[in-house]
Amino acid sequence: MQFIDHAEIEVLAGDGGDGMVAFRREKYVPAGGPAGGNGGHGGSVILVAVEHLQTLLDFRYAHIFKADKGQRGGSKNRTGASGSDRLIEVPCGTVVYEAETGDLLGDLVHPGQTLCIAKGGKGGLGNRHFLSNRNRAPEQALPGLPGEHCLIRLELKLLADVGIIGLPNAGKSTLISSLSAARPKVANYPFTTLVPNLGVVRKPTGDGVVFADIPGLIEGAHEGIGLGHEFLRHIERTRLLLHLIDGTEDDPVAAYKTIQMELEAYGHGLSDRPQIIAINKIDALATDLERQQQLVNQLQELSGCPVHLISAVAQTGLTGLLQDIWTGLESHPAPSSTEPDLESEPVVKPDNRLELPISSTTQQS
Repeated sequence: MQFIDHAEIEVLAGDGGDGMVAFRREKYVPAGGPAGGNGGHGGSVILVAVEHLQTLLDFRYAHIFKADKGQRGGSKNRTGASGSDRLIEVPCGTVVYEAETGDLLGDLVHPGQTLCIAKGGKGGLGNRHFLSNRNRAPEQALPGLPGEHCLIRLELKLLADVGIIGLPNAGKSTLISSLSAARPKVANYPFTTLVPNLGVVRKPTGDGVVFADIPGLIEGAHEGIGLGHEFLRHIERTRLLLHLIDGTEDDPVAAYKTIQMELEAYGHGLSDRPQIIAINKIDALATDLERQQQLVNQLQELSGCPVHLISAVAQTGLTGLLQDIWTGLESHPAPSSTEPDLESEPVVKPDNRLELPISSTTQQS
């Protein structure tokens, strides 16, 4: 399955149905009066966050989404049927922007959360609403109002508790494959990972914690160099960052500083996110215990974060690393979402559902 994390779509709400001009004609009922019904409302376009989707792949092939139109009003004061709303399923973690202005419209995080993107037009009024003492047989009705139409941009930010970051070829994919059932591509060359990979790691209590393996960052990533900021946004929602450093690098401390500078330059609070540092590939440094301890001391002094010596391939040092991760997650719990607001704030746009003032005389039938 392809990983697509951004898309642009066009949404069109349904137009309202026209009001009808009709009169009551029944035997033995003289001067029956106007009886034209109102048109039905047009359907709205609504985004719904669901758990069974992980990418925006569906929007690569479908770009236009329309809701149904409202039906015309009928005789005998019958209101036309309203158009059905168009529900569009998106993955949890989808952020919605106005494509032209870049304005944020909504952030769909919780399963079942909805966001009305385009409101359907209101149905027109039938001629019965224009009855007055001066006009006992009105022959006018209002047309339905058009539904809203807009172009929106969807961006997916993965929902993960722990984000694994580091330079290319630091062993991030190997680590997530050792800790979980995820099987990302692993090879001995940079940029093996081209898209984020998710893996669920089980805690001793049996609860699952989602880890995200982020493609390797390089200097200038915040400006789009390398894989750039295409995937930096996927760690914006993480509670804890696991910084993986290749212990066989010529200068692991410089590698640490490079990633930290990129996090700070990207912003969004990533540089302030709690971190745990893991020096990987210590199996290649097994005979150089002095160098191992020197790296630990340097990184601890520089970062003030816990530093672990691990080997993702040999699966050594992982138990202590996970224990620190569980402790870190408990110290930084996720925002409370026991009762998520399933109805997001409506899109702020001019309301096309205008009400026609009805005088006391107009209410006669």
